[in-house]
Amino acid sequence: MKLSELANLTGARIDGGTDDIEILGAAGLDDARHGQVTFLANRRYTPRVNSTLASAIYVAEDVQIEKQISILRAKNPYLAYTRALRLFFPERKLQPFIHPTAVIDATAQISDRVAIGACAVIGRNVEIAEGVMIHPHVTVYDEVKIGKDSVIHSGVAIRERTSIGERVVVHNNTVIGCDGFGYAKDEEQHWLKIPQAGRVVIEDDVEIGAGTTIDRASVGESRIGRGSKIDNLVQIGHSCTVGEDSLLCAQVGLAGSSHIGNRVVLAGQAGVAGHLTIGDDVVLTAKSATSHDIPPGKVISGIPAFDNRDWLRSTAAFRRLGDMQRTVRDLERRIKELEGSLKS
Repeated sequence: MKLSELANLTGARIDGGTDDIEILGAAGLDDARHGQVTFLANRRYTPRVNSTLASAIYVAEDVQIEKQISILRAKNPYLAYTRALRLFFPERKLQPFIHPTAVIDATAQISDRVAIGACAVIGRNVEIAEGVMIHPHVTVYDEVKIGKDSVIHSGVAIRERTSIGERVVVHNNTVIGCDGFGYAKDEEQHWLKIPQAGRVVIEDDVEIGAGTTIDRASVGESRIGRGSKIDNLVQIGHSCTVGEDSLLCAQVGLAGSSHIGNRVVLAGQAGVAGHLTIGDDVVLTAKSATSHDIPPGKVISGIPAFDNRDWLRSTAAFRRLGDMQRTVRDLERRIKELEGSLKS
């Protein structure tokens, strides 16, 4: 692909270099080779530009590069580079087939243009739309619906009554729609299981990482909003809702009936207690946990979590506690000496 064509397709402009050079692929600064394009999004990595072997580089409009290299300027270099990656590594096109070892109930409604791999099991009254790819060893329980062009990777279990939208990607060994964790104590103080009669709804363009679990509601539904992305090993409890375009990073945990707004970022190992509401555009930083509602737009840190700026000041002060203690003791000593001198 010519550099000029690549620039046009990725929303960039050429600023230096030859626009007719051939670009064969894309890679990071340290891994790129001749004939590939790379990117610089974080300015602290600017010195690495001098050692990259790439033939072209995406940079921001105001970044100056001394190295002799073809420059592609973009408002968002990382986004432009991502678009380049998608051009050089397109998604595999569906080849319709049904493996002879797949077990499909006679009541299932399966589109003609689907791919169902070896040893997949499709339950009663399941509906699978066109363009769906189901990899080997997937289990789809009764009355599940899977929308157009979705991809379900091997080892996934989709429990009864789950509804999955269009262009959804579910990675390996994820469980969607398992029983919520609900019990009540009886008169003899034994745990009595609460029936989990609800379902899970996954809206369009959601991606769910490997080993994640999303519990169905006891009544009603658990819902993941359009365009949200969920990382590996995330636990979403029963009756939770996640808004649109939110990010839930690895090992995030949502207790039951948590309500997460739109464009929220829950960083790695963040935790949300049950029955809380997290407003739109909130960021909960890594390893933080909240036991209270968070209003929209806040950046929250710590355990228990509070405003990120206050948390940064508090952690900075914590590192100085030893010196502060010595200072206080010295002040106490001097005050006592002063009081003694005044009395005398």
